[in-house]
Amino acid sequence: MTVSGSSNSGEVPTVLVTDAQGSSLLCFLEQLIPIEGSDYALLTPVDTPVSLFHLIEDGDPELIETIKSSEPILEVADVVLQEHDLTLIRSAVTLTVTGELDEPDPEELEEDDIEDDSETYELLVSFRVDDKEYGLYIPLDPFFVVARLKDSQAILVEGEEFDRIQPLIESELDEREMSD
Repeated sequence: MTVSGSSNSGEVPTVLVTDAQGSSLLCFLEQLIPIEGSDYALLTPVDTPVSLFHLIEDGDPELIETIKSSEPILEVADVVLQEHDLTLIRSAVTLTVTGELDEPDPEELEEDDIEDDSETYELLVSFRVDDKEYGLYIPLDPFFVVARLKDSQAILVEGEEFDRIQPLIESELDEREMSD
């Protein structure tokens, strides 16, 4: 696990998380949770996570859950973001954006903002590719990543392991909250 940051300066340590494909994502370490003899970390991305939606005229936007990093849609998104001095990063777990972003204000949601499965997103940019409209949205709810810490590495917890460990992490966090 590559951890940096100094605890005595008040800075939050960072962890570089790697997924099964070898992609990585730099995250802040929010919580360290020991479960079943392993250490798990609850993390938040250092850069701003974004979600890609296909915008449908007269219909609800559709979240594009899986996209290859070489997808032409992302090349167009790169160009559009560069016009705003932002950079799209194809990270593990999610797409992220670096650069100076205005912090979204949940009380000032515009009609371009969407709610999907109880999560709320704010439109960052929209663009067209092959006569279809797409949008990159910033999730307004916290975006957490779970990693297993092993042999000085942070490995993304995915699939069956995530399904198994998620309730245990939530239970541990609930217990910690009740004891505070």
